[in-house]
Amino acid sequence: MYGTNRWLGIVLLSIAAWMPVRDSADQHTVTQDVGTQHAESPSGEETTIRIATFNVSLYGESAGEIRHRLQSSDDSQARRIAKIVQTVRPDILLVNELDYEEGGAPARLLAENYFAVGQLRASGGGSLEPIVYPYWYSAPSNTGLDSQLDLDGDGQSGAGGDAWGFGDYPGQYAMAVFSRYPLEQSKIRTFQQLLWKDLPQPKRPMRPATGTPFHPDPIWSRLRLSSKNHLDVPIQIGERVLHLLASHPTPPVFDGPEDRNGCRNHDEIAFWSHYLDARSGDRSWLRDDLGGVGGLAPSSEFVIAGDLNADPARGGGQTEAIVNLLADPLVQDPRPQRRANVDASKVPGGSINDSQADAGEHADATADFGRNGLMRVDYVLPSRGLQVVDSGVFWPSEPDPRSDWLRATDHRLVWIEVR
Repeated sequence: MYGTNRWLGIVLLSIAAWMPVRDSADQHTVTQDVGTQHAESPSGEETTIRIATFNVSLYGESAGEIRHRLQSSDDSQARRIAKIVQTVRPDILLVNELDYEEGGAPARLLAENYFAVGQLRASGGGSLEPIVYPYWYSAPSNTGLDSQLDLDGDGQSGAGGDAWGFGDYPGQYAMAVFSRYPLEQSKIRTFQQLLWKDLPQPKRPMRPATGTPFHPDPIWSRLRLSSKNHLDVPIQIGERVLHLLASHPTPPVFDGPEDRNGCRNHDEIAFWSHYLDARSGDRSWLRDDLGGVGGLAPSSEFVIAGDLNADPARGGGQTEAIVNLLADPLVQDPRPQRRANVDASKVPGGSINDSQADAGEHADATADFGRNGLMRVDYVLPSRGLQVVDSGVFWPSEPDPRSDWLRATDHRLVWIEVR
């Protein structure tokens, strides 16, 4: 059911109503979950917007667990996550590792019961200002969808490693977009079902001992590229449209000498280089889940965001794709740095801009993987035409009492501000 699902969980923070929407450009009919806006969207007078990505690690051991936890307002992990979001206050936020369910309940509950509810400050001096996201989109995911094939080569099928994307239940480790600006609902593109083999020059996993493919041809011909999904979410900001290009490639580990996850991680990242390259030849292979063909239109403004699970200099992944993406002539890399010793008394007035970047070792790290070290794996990469005025990684150091919030996840919220 989830694998062929056409229900896009775009919901405003309100009572939902079902309505069909037609894309006049591509003539694709999409049914979406839409409601009535409760809060006014930002005015066109604002000159800057803040865009962030945050892997929140909100997943459970079974389907429905996260929804159940978020139905109340007292989940300790979700409260820490909300405190970070209410401090940085992004206008557009991509959340990785939040369960997907048809109808989008986990995303709706996180927005309503946590982001829109003022959380207690770390210093105990009252509450942080709530942040309301009138628009949000919960994206379907390949995670936990049983392929009914032996994808991990253990001679069996039906386990998490045999799903189209690793997961113990459908929708685990999915993505959601939260926005203060309207989403162009009928023009969202997803690439959940794009086949790996169709990517130009894919890195097909090979057995080093024999030089033969790890996946037999009947399996390779059906493998999906995206371990979760690849999204193009157009967002209307005044008279301009910003394309949020979101993904969460598989970690390049947890495999064998064939490096199948390393190969997949590389190619999930390489997808974006192909999506941006309007100069390439035949792009008929670049087909979205509704049949639309081709990549991003030239001159489009965009931001690539997500936990890409790739550090260009550290870790054991295949770094070519992330290095190429960071060097792409259409892409800027602001290289956000850790922020230390932010004055909590100035929050939430946007004063995180007043702090200084932490010049210590691995200042550009975005995740703490314990014994595996600090790595830069989370990215917010704007197109060249956007003017970046600030950026940062929310990572308060001790004795800042807000460092306790970091216990929510091993990733850090990464943000940029563009004019």
